[in-house]
Amino acid sequence: MYLADYHTHSRISPDAKAPMAEMARAAIAAGMQEICFTDHVEPIIWGGTQLKDGYDWTPLAEEFAAAQRDVGGEISLHLGVELGDAPWSIPLTEQIMAQAPELDFVIGSIHMLSSAFGGVDLYYFDPKDDDEARAGIDDYLGQVRRMAQWGQFSVLGHLTLPLRYLNENRGFHLTFDGFEKEVEEIFTTLIRGGRGIELNTNRGNTPLPDEKWLKMYRDLGGTIITLGSDAHRPQAVGCAIREGQALLRRCGFEAFCTFRRGEPVFHPL
Repeated sequence: MYLADYHTHSRISPDAKAPMAEMARAAIAAGMQEICFTDHVEPIIWGGTQLKDGYDWTPLAEEFAAAQRDVGGEISLHLGVELGDAPWSIPLTEQIMAQAPELDFVIGSIHMLSSAFGGVDLYYFDPKDDDEARAGIDDYLGQVRRMAQWGQFSVLGHLTLPLRYLNENRGFHLTFDGFEKEVEEIFTTLIRGGRGIELNTNRGNTPLPDEKWLKMYRDLGGTIITLGSDAHRPQAVGCAIREGQALLRRCGFEAFCTFRRGEPVFHPL
């Protein structure tokens, strides 16, 4: 069994603190053969909707080089990013990414609702009832659709992310049921564009997306899929990756992917 964690955050992300080398050592301890660092990059300033002037890639490149020197001989290390909320400014996002060092992998993700909801981050979205929560999910899927149509990334990250915060943090008991048409359109757009999705193991909680949507993606012809823990601390690296592989097998997948210079590498399940 080949084990790789393709969604991890180091101290280069504003919401994580550990050096890449420490995250890599945690991956080794968890039995991973490969880890990809996917720190946050967005066109907006963290915590708001104001556009950035740009992005300084130097700290990320230097951090990765230091990790390679420290533990690169013990585990396969790869450099990626989690490219968040590009629809807030596609031109600025493209300008930022044009200046990036060579990346193996890019997760495209949405964390914020649209301007109709004030650009609130899903973490802080606190609807008063199920109807408002589902309106937020609908708005979120609209942003995801825009991201998928743009398509300049490797895989779409944690499709059902609102459920992490609504159910786990806010006490709701929601699913994406009722949004089948929207999800199918997103998957079809990704597949036609040669893009994939992520199975985010959600640090051992409900997978994002879960079985229903993974099967839909597979039935539509989707084959490109990565597994990532979304670890923001060393203790979570590799969490539920083995269980994620078992889930993919149950859903009919025969392989999962890692990436090299933007191209998928398939590993049998």
